[in-house]
Amino acid sequence: MLDSPAPLFTPARFGDIELANRVVMAPLTRDRAGPGQVPTPLMATYYAQRAGAGMIVSEGTQISREGQGYLDTPGLHSAEQVAGWRRVTDAVHGRGGRIVVQLWHVGRISHVSLRDGGAPPVSSTSRRAATRTFTAAGFEAVSEPRALERSEIPRLVDDYRRAAALAMQAGFDGVEVHGANGYLIEQFLRDSVNDRQDDYGGPPAHRVRLLVEVMTAIAGEIGAGRTGLRLSPVTPANDAGPDSDPQALYGLVVQRLAALKLAFLHVIEGATGGARDHAPFDYEALRRTYKAAHPGGGWIVNNGYDRAMAMAALEQGRADAVAFGKAFIANPDLPERLRRDAALNLPDRKTFYGGGAEGYTDYPALDG
Repeated sequence: MLDSPAPLFTPARFGDIELANRVVMAPLTRDRAGPGQVPTPLMATYYAQRAGAGMIVSEGTQISREGQGYLDTPGLHSAEQVAGWRRVTDAVHGRGGRIVVQLWHVGRISHVSLRDGGAPPVSSTSRRAATRTFTAAGFEAVSEPRALERSEIPRLVDDYRRAAALAMQAGFDGVEVHGANGYLIEQFLRDSVNDRQDDYGGPPAHRVRLLVEVMTAIAGEIGAGRTGLRLSPVTPANDAGPDSDPQALYGLVVQRLAALKLAFLHVIEGATGGARDHAPFDYEALRRTYKAAHPGGGWIVNNGYDRAMAMAALEQGRADAVAFGKAFIANPDLPERLRRDAALNLPDRKTFYGGGAEGYTDYPALDG
């Protein structure tokens, strides 16, 4: 009698999204979009190669020109971009995969050279972040932002809603809102960044307002069963200093969102791409809070997981799926390698950002 498959390799359903397994491809910025921030045929090849993932989360995709912060990242706000993404989703679906788009607004993590008319980036604050971004000149210090006016926020929320609608036109199975890594949503969430005096700043109930409005608008447009969110409670990415009480803040976030009955939450544990124990945080308590209010919501964990850790997380009920990032760069057939416990290719950091097929679509598969 054959042994039952490990939970990591069993099907799952997150809202309206069916997964063939619980190995998720995390969003990975690769800076290979074409003119007009349009996805290219090479991008379709790249994602199709990785269609064995239970679910692919696309690279961060800006909801508007205002939302762009890096050179050659794709958008989802024009007809040409929708057509480019349709090539990608058709290619993934042609291989039996599922793909959601990560909707992204970088906020203050941008540069005037990437902005229409050289306008300053926008944020919850007018304070510049102590970090760099990728421009035509290479890596440059980000520009000084301006704080969004209160009157601009409804338009911003509608930009997210419109991008979600376009995602459905482009054939995506759903969307993941980027609420992590020091970008716009997190710039509103954390009191280390948000210094506003209006009803989007100050106490936690005000700082979560933008996120709740965005998620409500998207769920209303495309259905909560196709809507997810990525969070990073303690990561220091992009000069996002720690919140004064992250456990309470993110506990409030998941409580406020539970009523929407989203398809999934995707949580980065520790410092993105770094130490898992970067700062104290009880992720299991956060998961229990969310599951108590929304038992059917998928809980995806991320950051530094290897095969053994991923299998243990699912077997112990601490996750419903595990997202892998860099391993998917170098291993287009990562789920099969994990299933067989096969050796993994190592990624070449020199080809992470920009360029062509080298370090993008030329990594070998086990049987290729």
